Amino acid sequence: MWAQSRNRIIGRDGVLPWRLPEDLAHFRNLTAGGCVVMGRRTWESLPESFRPLPGRTNFVLTRRAEWGPPGAVVVRTLEDAFDGADGRPIAVIGGLEVFEASMHRADSLEVTEINADFAGDTEAPKIPSQWVVGVADPRSGWHRSATGLEYRFLRYIKAGAEG
Repeated sequence: MWAQSRNRIIGRDGVLPWRLPEDLAHFRNLTAGGCVVMGRRTWESLPESFRPLPGRTNFVLTRRAEWGPPGAVVVRTLEDAFDGADGRPIAVIGGLEVFEASMHRADSLEVTEINADFAGDTEAPKIPSQWVVGVADPRSGWHRSATGLEYRFLRYIKAGAEG
């Protein structure tokens, strides 16, 4: 699950390079009551007041043996996170290494696409060709944010799978 600009940027200096409150609401709705899996740097990029993300189990992957902030369930492998979810829905929320390592296990990819280019230092993962758009909201065109940005929500599914 991620938001990306038209030129595939997802971050700049550890933060989102845009303000899109509708995407944050969409994220909350899709992940509420489930689990989120992220790398340590993604955890650290979250505003301190939002760590851990409320209403979700926050699994944080790290190689740092002694690292363990309050509210995070520290795991060493993706398998540990998936096992710890106990069947609850899981959303992988970054960073790039975690996206790429988990994509083969995903049922869907939830992508918010922003109809603008942004400067940044972090690109979205490349979506392999077997993934196709199964749901687009809106079906054509774009929503317009209160901030003026145009955006749409896309759910990618593996070709041949039900959406």
